[in-house]
Amino acid sequence: MQKIQSDADLQTVITTFEVAPTACQELLDVLQEACTDFVSKQAGFIGAAIHVNDARTRIANYVQWQSRDDFQQMLRSDEMQVYAKKFTALSKDFQPVLYDVVTATK
Repeated sequence: MQKIQSDADLQTVITTFEVAPTACQELLDVLQEACTDFVSKQAGFIGAAIHVNDARTRIANYVQWQSRDDFQQMLRSDEMQVYAKKFTALSKDFQPVLYDVVTATK
């Protein structure tokens, strides 16, 4: 389960995708598959959420990890490289960015 709090000792990764509306559902399906079948089973995985805008042109994937190293190990795996090629084929652009939570309001 994700924890959005500034004092949590974890790594947040938000990946944004720019996508054509016609490819949106297929990309959502591949993201869900990657998360369910691979990412969620990796060491250090805490939780993930996938968001899509109402125009179906942008997707955000929010994932939390126990550490930056856990995320980077998953990212470098052969399995993730296969998924990254699928993401590239289905999106106009995507970029994973590592974040620290500065503040969270309940």
